[in-house]
Amino acid sequence: MAGPGLYLATLGGSLYYAIAGTLILISGLLILGRRDSGVLLYLLVFLGTIIWSVLEVGLDGWALMPRLVFLAAGAVWLLLTQRPIQRMRLGAVAVCLLLLAGAVTVSSQGHKDVPQLAANPASAPASGEWTHYGSSLHATRYSSLAQITPANAGNLVEAWTYHSGMFGHDKHSAHQLELTPLMVDGVLYGCNAHTAIFALDPVTGKQIWRHETAIDMAAGGRGVCRGVAFFRVPSGAGECPTRILVGTVDNRLIALDAKTGKSCAGFGTDGAVDLSEGEGLEKYARGWINPTSPPTIVRGTAVIGSFIVDNQSIDVPPGVIRGYDAVTGALKWAFDPGRPDQHAPPAPSQTYVPSTPNSWPPFSGDEALGLVYLPMGNGSPDYYGLQRTPQTDRFSTAVVALDADSGAVRWVFQAVHHDLWDYDLAAQPVLADFPVGESTVPALIQATKTGQIFVLDRRTGKPLTKVEEKAVPASTIPGEHWSHTQPFSTGMPEFAGPALTEADMWGTTPFDQLYCRIQFRQARYEGIYTPLRFGSSVRTPGELGGIDWGSVSVDEGRKVLIVNSNLMADFDELISRQQADDEHQFTEKDPRAKNAPRPPTRGAAMAGTPYGLHFDGFRTALGIPCQRPPYGYLAAIDLKTQTLLWKHPLGNASNSGPFGLALGLPFRLGTPNIGGSIVTAGGVIFIAATQDKYFRAIDERDGKTLWEVRLPAGGHATPITYLGRDHQQYVLIAAGGSGGFGTGSDDSLIAYRLKP
Repeated sequence: MAGPGLYLATLGGSLYYAIAGTLILISGLLILGRRDSGVLLYLLVFLGTIIWSVLEVGLDGWALMPRLVFLAAGAVWLLLTQRPIQRMRLGAVAVCLLLLAGAVTVSSQGHKDVPQLAANPASAPASGEWTHYGSSLHATRYSSLAQITPANAGNLVEAWTYHSGMFGHDKHSAHQLELTPLMVDGVLYGCNAHTAIFALDPVTGKQIWRHETAIDMAAGGRGVCRGVAFFRVPSGAGECPTRILVGTVDNRLIALDAKTGKSCAGFGTDGAVDLSEGEGLEKYARGWINPTSPPTIVRGTAVIGSFIVDNQSIDVPPGVIRGYDAVTGALKWAFDPGRPDQHAPPAPSQTYVPSTPNSWPPFSGDEALGLVYLPMGNGSPDYYGLQRTPQTDRFSTAVVALDADSGAVRWVFQAVHHDLWDYDLAAQPVLADFPVGESTVPALIQATKTGQIFVLDRRTGKPLTKVEEKAVPASTIPGEHWSHTQPFSTGMPEFAGPALTEADMWGTTPFDQLYCRIQFRQARYEGIYTPLRFGSSVRTPGELGGIDWGSVSVDEGRKVLIVNSNLMADFDELISRQQADDEHQFTEKDPRAKNAPRPPTRGAAMAGTPYGLHFDGFRTALGIPCQRPPYGYLAAIDLKTQTLLWKHPLGNASNSGPFGLALGLPFRLGTPNIGGSIVTAGGVIFIAATQDKYFRAIDERDGKTLWEVRLPAGGHATPITYLGRDHQQYVLIAAGGSGGFGTGSDDSLIAYRLKP
């Protein structure tokens, strides 16, 4: 502690470690000389540490843990093995043990006075279906079913499990089950990571049909299929009167008969449309582009975007979004962010504009307005913007409303100007009737990785709650045209968390906490929107957000917004091109990549720029976060008053520990989460998403857990709920796991219902 503590002090950090380390060294020398004064000196250091810790972080149990537990264990050992004043021993041991117990007690994060929610007013009859990725085209993730309530949710039991099929192996694919199925016309529809499509009996889980899509594994692509789209042909006649549309991992849009699972031959060419047309993919590495989310169908137009690789190069595939006739598969229009006014495909010898902003999450739509709403990302690379044009910057990290019939841009709202932080809009826009005075306005709610929630008039894109432009830190990259201000949604609660300080640094011991303090002091950090620099910097929120692709849910009756969010910092570093080459940070198209060793650090080539990239979570040498918990929250917002009803840490420490070990601690931690929530008229929220692998039912009134069950792997998806033909309400979650979250790997769809 003494040496690194002195170095920390020279960086402007706390003097505690240098002082405490020196005194503990003196204490150790005295103890080696069998001097009782050595034990007394250690106890004085421990007492001083208690006072310093409480002054620095208060009584936050998780924050106190690395400061006190290690030294408390040393104090107990000394008192039991040495010979200080005997009458002090038992009392001192008791105090140490009490402190040890207190250090792992997490203080409550909720509000003491939780407003009681009004009963959900009568609405349209509960259909019991889940017809779109977000329940409806408006994507509120709301169900009017009310059979499961806070009074009986504790009686949920497993009804059935379906194994969607283990995934093949190719180096491009994520191989993760992130599926949110549909339940339409009494049939459950879904897909696995390599686009095998299946139909199930929603009461028994028995397979009705399965379509093994003949995908080209060599084409690469990110092996994720988050869902399918259901379409009812208006005429109700002809081939495939009801059909399933889905984007495949090898870059096609296919249509299947919903009754049989057979290809709709009249759609495109033999039931498929090639999404590679006009993209010039022969010049890019395999796996750099493919759809991962289902198409959104508005007024008979199936609109689909794509995942595009980040940070490999300034030259990546185009971020084009296209609209196809859902019956014939004919291309109706293309929205090319590089040429937004040109809706026809390029000539055979031309391509769409490369490296433009893309949109990979699910979209939402409004049939009455004829609009489809796109949450946009930014052009590669994420952290360097000199090559971007004003035209493409206009659509970067923005909500874009397109005319579903023509593809024309109706309005644009930018959530981040000239995004240099990978804050792409990952969350599906949510459409709801927003209370304004005595009436409501048709609104769009956009949750963001920055933790901001923007509420817009979905007809015009104008904010319905206060948005302020605030000054942000300057970029130090030569020539970078950084934005001097960024929009902050000050009229809504935010989930970015306060700016980090040195006192927020964490670890399992004083030693890795000291390491994190030094790293923090050495890096550039000026709060949210600190740009990357040549050298190290800290980014909050990190790549995860904020609010990621799980989006938010809305209780349409009670006008309550449900938000699951993260507080996780990243540690970034722009490195020289020479260092990037020395570390073998090459793109797959680079001849030097062949047989090159694996890079020693997580990063990316950023080919075509003066820099390479290191980026990862801000972690200790033991692999745990450098910032103190909680890392994840679940919250409820009253949309009528735009105020926070409650906010609690989400998830426990059972699957957390150093070096990726699961220590099994049952304490509420607030874990990182990825996936979404749903909310029902019964007043129950359902969510998995967390690193602890649990699926939970939460009381909407106060955020208390009503029921939880541990899944075979993490449930990094959005659940659904539906009414079976047996008149029972079911809740279903995909438990696919995630390597990045350390939550295992599985292929299970698991349904639950109330115990008979």
